[in-house]
Amino acid sequence: MKRFACLSKIIVSALLFFTIASHAQTSSLAKNKKERLKIASEIDQSVRTKLLNNWYPRSVDSLYGGFLSTFTYDFNPTGPQDKMIVTQARHVWSNAVASMLYPKTAHYKSCAKHGFSFLQDVMWDKQHGGFYTLVDRAGKLKDSSGKFTYGNAFGIYASAAWYKASGDTNALNLAKKCFYWLEEHAYDKIHKGYYQHLQMDGTPKKRTADIPSASDLGYKDQNTSIHLLEAFAELYTVWPDQLLEQRLEEMLWLVRDVITNEKGSLVLFFQPDWTPVSFRDSPEAVILKHRNLDHVSFGHDIETAYLMLEASHVLGLKNDTITMKVAKRMVDHCLRNGWDKTKGGFYDEGYYFKGSDTITIIKNSKNWWAQAEALNTLLLMADHFPNDTMDYYSKFKQQWQYIQTCMIDHQHGDWYQEGLDTRPESKTALKGHIWKASYHQLRALANCVKQLRRSK
Repeated sequence: MKRFACLSKIIVSALLFFTIASHAQTSSLAKNKKERLKIASEIDQSVRTKLLNNWYPRSVDSLYGGFLSTFTYDFNPTGPQDKMIVTQARHVWSNAVASMLYPKTAHYKSCAKHGFSFLQDVMWDKQHGGFYTLVDRAGKLKDSSGKFTYGNAFGIYASAAWYKASGDTNALNLAKKCFYWLEEHAYDKIHKGYYQHLQMDGTPKKRTADIPSASDLGYKDQNTSIHLLEAFAELYTVWPDQLLEQRLEEMLWLVRDVITNEKGSLVLFFQPDWTPVSFRDSPEAVILKHRNLDHVSFGHDIETAYLMLEASHVLGLKNDTITMKVAKRMVDHCLRNGWDKTKGGFYDEGYYFKGSDTITIIKNSKNWWAQAEALNTLLLMADHFPNDTMDYYSKFKQQWQYIQTCMIDHQHGDWYQEGLDTRPESKTALKGHIWKASYHQLRALANCVKQLRRSK
C-alpha cells in the first residue's frame, strides 16, 4: 500500500545499514534479496492466476447488477445468490485495487464500476440512509430486521478505494455520506466507539433481559471496531477531514488500549461502557456454549496488529513505539499459542480456562482469511525486527509454504475456506459464499509483493 511506503523505506534502510558491515554480510544480504524477489514473483503469479482470474469477471452479475456470491468448489454458480453488503463491498474493493495493481487488465476497472453502481443504487437505503444488510439477487430487500455497522464500514472502505482508483466523486460522496450517517446514529458520544446492531432507521438496538445469553445483540465488539479502523484509514487517505481524523485516532486508541488485553489478544465483546464480556469464571460447558462471545481469535489478533500499524502510519504518527509494541506483543502471542510449529498455519480458536495460564486450542481448523492476514503481518514484523528471536522471516516463509500446500486450490483456483491438513473436507466445500470472497487474500498478498520487492 502507498501508505506504508515511507515506513517501509525507513525500516529496510535501517536493516541495510546494519547488515553491510562486512563482505560476508553483504553476500548474505544479496542472497536474501534474491530469495525475496523469488517469493514475490511466486506470490504475484498466484494473485493473477490462482485468485483474481477465477473471480473476475466470472462473478459479475450482468443481469441484476453487483456480484454473484456463491460458488461450488470448482467455481460454478450455485444457490439463490443473495447479496450481502460485506461481500458486495469487498468485491468492489478488490477490483478497485486490482485495477491499480494491474492496469493493463481492463476488466478490473469495469467490474469495480459495475459493483459500485449496485452499492449506490441498490444497497444504499434512500429512505433512512445506511447500507442494507441483505438483498436477494434481484436487489429486493431480504433482511428488514435492521442494519449493522460492520457492513457499513465495508461500504465506506470500498467506496473510498474506488474513488482512489477512478476519481469518481460519486464514490467519495457515498463514503462521506455513510461516515456521517454512522456519526449520527451509531457513534457513542459518551463512551466512544460505535454500536454494532442498528434498527433500520439507525437507532442502536439495546440488549434486554429476554435476549439469549449466547447472542451478541446489543454488545459492542472488536470485529466492527477493527474494520471501522480499516475503513476510516482508507477514507482518510483520500479525504483528510478533521472529524474523520479524530474518529480514526479514537478507534486506534480503543483497539490498541481498550479492546486488546495485556496478554496480547483481543477481547471479543463488550457492554456499551466497554466492560468486557467474559465467561472465564464459569464451568467449561458454559464457556463452550458461549464460545462465540469469548475466546482467543488468533486470526483477528494477527490481522489487528497490521491494521493498527496501518492506521498509525496513515495518521502520520512518527516513532509510534506504543502501537508497534502492542502489535508485536499480539503477533508474539499468536506465534507462541496459536501457531502450528510443525506444519505452519494458525489455529482458529483458543481459550484460557480458569486457573490456567496455558492456552487450550478449542478449534483447530485454520480458516483462509487468518492465514492470509498472518502472512502479511509476519513479513511486516520480519522487516521491522530482522534480528528478533521470534525469527519472523523464517515463519513467514513457512506460512507461505503452508498456504501453497494446504490453502490454495491449484486445480480450480482461489483458496479453500479451511486448511486441508485439519479439515480435508474443505476440498469440496463452497469456494465462495456471502462471507468468503477475494478481499483478505488480495490485500495480504499484494502487500507482501510490494514489501518483498522494495530494495531500499
